Amino acid sequence: MAIILAGGGTAGHVNPLLATANAITEEYPGTQVVAVGTAAGLETTLVPAADVRLETIPRVPLPRKPSLDVVRFPMIFRGAIAAAGEILERHDAEVVIGFGGYVSTPVYLAARKRKIPVIVHEGNARPGMANKLGARFAATVALTFPSTPLRAAKGITVSVGLPLKRAIEQLSARPGGRKSLREEAAARFGLDPASPIMLVTGGSSGALHMNEVFAQAAADIRAAGVQVLHITGKDKDDAVRAAAPDPGYVVLDYLSDMESAYAVADLAVSRSGAGMVAELSALGIPAVFVPLSVGNGEQALNARDVVSAGGAILIENKALTAEKVRSAILPLFEGDQLETMAERSKGVSPLNAASRLASIAMRLAEER
Repeated sequence: MAIILAGGGTAGHVNPLLATANAITEEYPGTQVVAVGTAAGLETTLVPAADVRLETIPRVPLPRKPSLDVVRFPMIFRGAIAAAGEILERHDAEVVIGFGGYVSTPVYLAARKRKIPVIVHEGNARPGMANKLGARFAATVALTFPSTPLRAAKGITVSVGLPLKRAIEQLSARPGGRKSLREEAAARFGLDPASPIMLVTGGSSGALHMNEVFAQAAADIRAAGVQVLHITGKDKDDAVRAAAPDPGYVVLDYLSDMESAYAVADLAVSRSGAGMVAELSALGIPAVFVPLSVGNGEQALNARDVVSAGGAILIENKALTAEKVRSAILPLFEGDQLETMAERSKGVSPLNAASRLASIAMRLAEER
């Protein structure tokens, strides 16, 4: 029996796929897991590195404006559906779980033709086109955020959260939670575990505007007695390093294991991609979200549930200034505000999404 996981292109699609693959193989030994992606996305490196089999189909982006691509699209799209169907048949697929992106649409359609149950997992608060299509005939639509406007037309809709790396689940499950590693992680970064620590990160690619603002505010942050662990993004650290006033403002261009950063963070200032929102909420880390104003505006929506619960505040990117850091962010370290925010944040995003998806898939496979 094989469970097919479709998704790719960006880390936002690939990471939940890999977390789900891990849950299936750990909890249901002997079950074959096959990922389907394209030859152009992050899946080409991340999936094999995780020891998951990867099959590829042609990448078929929907043409956004009149061009020759519009003429070519039907033929290429039919070819992608045929390629997906061949993969499903060759692996005797029992269930398909799709995570959105270009690759999911052909796989969804190939599965429908063969009456293979489809699970659509939507990671963002605003659903993408592929998952909107898949939801029309999916057996189950699984949501990261309960407020996401996507429902299964003929099946069931459940809110499961975002499948997270096993390391995040393990960090939360430790006796004492993430704070049990605070001293060890602080020593690694050269920080004082007895003093407050702010994590600043724009994600794996960094955020130039956030970097510039915090470089300008660095001296004031340290004067307030707050330490900083600032992850700038690769090759974006020079200006921040130059502005760092003392060893209490630690600058890294990249960190492979964010779990260490989470272990020391009393407050996180970050973008609000679905993965970051889910990880911070699952661990109960208070946050200041600075959504990136790109795409269809999903980053602001991703933060909505945690902000509404009181576990985070939201500052628009254009409103983030050094003065805003001083007037709106540093005061959060006063009194018991962070403790209250941590309590309200934890649990907004569940920790067991990968296990729940695995369980749903196995149930559907047994019912075929």
